[in-house]
Amino acid sequence: MVDVADDQASGLRKMARPPRPVKVIAVASGKGGVGKTNVTVNLGVALASQGRQVLLLDADLGMANIDVMLGLHPQFNLLHVLDGSKTLSEIIVEGPSGLKIIPAASGVQKMAELSPAEHAGMIQAFSEMDDQIDILLIDSAAGISDSVVSFTRAAQEVIVVVCDEPASITDAYAFIKLLSREYGVVHFHIIANMTRSVQEGRELFNKISLVCDRFLEVNLDFMGIVPFDEDLRRAVKKQRAVVEYIPRSKSATAFMHLAKKVDYWPVQKQPRGHMEFFVERLIQASLDIA
Repeated sequence: MVDVADDQASGLRKMARPPRPVKVIAVASGKGGVGKTNVTVNLGVALASQGRQVLLLDADLGMANIDVMLGLHPQFNLLHVLDGSKTLSEIIVEGPSGLKIIPAASGVQKMAELSPAEHAGMIQAFSEMDDQIDILLIDSAAGISDSVVSFTRAAQEVIVVVCDEPASITDAYAFIKLLSREYGVVHFHIIANMTRSVQEGRELFNKISLVCDRFLEVNLDFMGIVPFDEDLRRAVKKQRAVVEYIPRSKSATAFMHLAKKVDYWPVQKQPRGHMEFFVERLIQASLDIA
């Protein structure tokens, strides 16, 4: 199995490289129900509205819902790429502000279960993309399943979304602990979602930071907050991104601020800054887990 992956990687390096590297960012949460996907979607729209070429990968392969959140009706999804009937470019749908979305395929439970042929197909699909992308955003599943571990290990930056609930804090810590102790991921960005103030968000961050500082060797970055906002609820009901639907709302302003922070993050110029190397790294992570 490892030999197959090595052969794929060797062949991939001979392909033409994209002219510029890509920021690969995974958005995760320790548990469901904290608004992770909503944060990912609005962060993607905010970045796109600021002139960045953003590709959003719905990586919750068993419970895909980004298309539902934006009222989109894709005819094809990642499953059609894996079976060879469509190219990656052919399944991409466009969302608000030019955000490009790769719809997930329900029924493919985790990356570690893909066959060698499907591994190769995914590498080929990403490496053959003609689209020039600045940022690849990955909306991972909630929790600490094998697929979540694979995607977060493969990314360059990891954002953890938390809210002020004991289960969210506990599960976020468990997620950070697993990634740091087992796989050497040491840097995490924290977004406090559904908070009543910046101070409340900072206090939430401090709760997580305190326990991490005591038991783990990690670096946590307080990225900021997304405030509790009725306008955001209205946007969700309308299947719209609040950044585009009510741009002057408190939550939309917060997402634009978060997007500016992401834009300032340096682009990593080593090979894994290219999307095909993201997939190569992802597959190797899957093989390590298996």
